Amino acid sequence: MVRVAIDAMGGDFGHYPIVEGAIFALKKRDYLPIFVGDETKIAPLIPPKFKKRVEIVHCDDVISMHEHATDALKRRNSSIYVAVDLVRNGKADAVVSAGHSGATMSLATLRIGRIKGISRPAIATFMPTSISGKMTVVLDVGANVDCDAENLFQFAVMGDAYANKVLGCTKAKVGLLSNGEEPSKGNEVTKAAYPLISQLDSFVGNVEGGDIFNGSVDVVVCDGFVGNVLLKASEGVADTISHYLKSEIKHSPVAIAGAILMKRVFRKLKKQTDYAEYGGAPLLGVKGCTIISHGKSNPKAIKNAMFQAIRFVESDVNKAIKERLESMNS
Repeated sequence: MVRVAIDAMGGDFGHYPIVEGAIFALKKRDYLPIFVGDETKIAPLIPPKFKKRVEIVHCDDVISMHEHATDALKRRNSSIYVAVDLVRNGKADAVVSAGHSGATMSLATLRIGRIKGISRPAIATFMPTSISGKMTVVLDVGANVDCDAENLFQFAVMGDAYANKVLGCTKAKVGLLSNGEEPSKGNEVTKAAYPLISQLDSFVGNVEGGDIFNGSVDVVVCDGFVGNVLLKASEGVADTISHYLKSEIKHSPVAIAGAILMKRVFRKLKKQTDYAEYGGAPLLGVKGCTIISHGKSNPKAIKNAMFQAIRFVESDVNKAIKERLESMNS
């Protein structure tokens, strides 16, 4: 049975949506949620029939969003520190946190440790595409602002393995994000990374920003600075379109009629762009499994984060990453 350590206190809205979401997941899948945090607040939220199917590890401290990530390394009684150490000590297979993402990333990297051959872990996220049911994995989206060519190569290996083992893409297509498709395009780092990533049979060459959303590739590799800008810009565009549509619909009887007819389409669009559908972003490259959820995660998002953690552990993707790196370096 997969054991998931849950930072129950770290989200923007406290412990309620986190506990609720984990219980929702428990109704669908058999796994062991290990809630880490204030037991006096967590225990009353667990329905009687589930009390024997969960564990609670009590601790008093919480790393707030405005604190520095480095502070977490000194706060050994904080919920995220204790949750990460459960994985480090073999008492849990995965850790999920909607708390301070920097603290989660730092602790996972330093306490759990990196997979052999990986110099820097990367945060992967999922972007919607124009193909129904298909998404593009993009990494890194914030863990590493400055990268070299070797880092990008390692991201490509991790992204390829994740798409294959977790998402079921048997013939994943991997692209390197650049300002043009030609191998000569890009900055010095991407041009140096191109021949390294070319070792992968799944590599299709440079891709441009639009390729992320048209479904032509499964994995897109970039440094954390570009990836984070891409992520935030995409979220901004989605919000702008949503506000625009709502505004236009309110002021036009014709648009109202059209919206009623297009209700199903709008519902599918919302599902494609809703972060709650994915649950969180996996931190690839660390031993064990670390899922970083949005601070504003609702119960649905936490439920899906649990499902994502279970799939990650059951897929044994870390073994695949290690083996691929070893085969290329031998």
